[in-house]
Amino acid sequence: QVQLVESGGGLVQPGGSLRLSCAASGNIFSIAGMGWHRQAPGKQREWVAGVTSGGVTDYSDSVKGRFTISRDNAKNMVYLEMNSLKPEDTAVYYCRATTQVRNYWGQGTQVTVSS
Repeated sequence: QVQLVESGGGLVQPGGSLRLSCAASGNIFSIAGMGWHRQAPGKQREWVAGVTSGGVTDYSDSVKGRFTISRDNAKNMVYLEMNSLKPEDTAVYYCRATTQVRNYWGQGTQVTVSS
C-alpha cells in the first residue's frame, strides 16, 4: 500500500504562483512514476504532469512552460510548482503514484485562481 497526502493549495490571483507538495508513505519502494492530475467542476479528471523514477518529466500542453514537476526520492516527496496561474487552472489537484500493480491517489487539494 502507498499513502499520498497533498498540501499547498489555496486561493491565488491570476498571474500568481503556488507550490503543491505530495508526501508518499508506505510501500514507497514499489513506486515507479508519480504525477499530478486535476479535476475542475463538471469536468473529467485530467493529467497535468508526470515524473519517472529517473527524473524524466512530461507535461500536458495546457501547463507546459508554466508548471514544473519535481521529485525528491530521499524525502519521498513530489512537487508541482505552478506559475502564471490562470482562472482555468482552478481545480482540485490530485497526486498519483504508479506501481506495477495499480495507481494510488491522494485526497486532493483545492486550487482556486480568481481576482
